[in-house]
Amino acid sequence: MATSLQRRNNLRSSNVVELLRPGCFVRLPNQPRDLPPFQVIQCRGGRCWVRQQSWGNLVHWEVAHQQLSTAA
Repeated sequence: MATSLQRRNNLRSSNVVELLRPGCFVRLPNQPRDLPPFQVIQCRGGRCWVRQQSWGNLVHWEVAHQQLSTAA
């Protein structure tokens, strides 16, 4: 009984993605440390639009939500 409950909890936790609000800063898994974090513009349907502050407001990049984590 305990093992099936653990499996169900593990399955649930694997489907949970971090809430990324517009304006927060995120990093990619292999992002170099000397590259500043990206700023989230918006997230929808498993995709997020991010930008570097130096890029200006009209330039952005679409990234899978699963690839992003909040910058510490």
